[in-house]
Amino acid sequence: MTPSQAPSSVDRLFEPGSEHTSPGGQYSFRVLGPCCRLFDREELPWPCCRIAWRSKEPSWRRVGRRFVADLASRRCPSYAVELLQPGSRPTATVLTLFPLRLAAPLQEWWYSKQPASMEPGNALPPPPQP
Repeated sequence: MTPSQAPSSVDRLFEPGSEHTSPGGQYSFRVLGPCCRLFDREELPWPCCRIAWRSKEPSWRRVGRRFVADLASRRCPSYAVELLQPGSRPTATVLTLFPLRLAAPLQEWWYSKQPASMEPGNALPPPPQP
């Protein structure tokens, strides 16, 4: 990827209620709030149960958490949004902005594996750095 194609870095969240156009300009969306995209291991084809495909295993031998952070979207911001299309009703969905990359502190807050991230005082992201 050349520097001109490098994704832009994001250091703050979109405000809930704000309206934005899609990267390609085909539609606009209203942000309901940030969200974490999770991968559901129960949706893997039966009888596979691991993300790392080693062998076929019966479903009762599943190991680990059912929901894990989706690796494809972990570096990009995801939002619960309402798609605003002229002539149709708003549609609620989850939108991941792949052309954007989360700055390191914001990514750590969004997808942290640290136990301290579950503390009530960590409900808001860190302030953007100058």
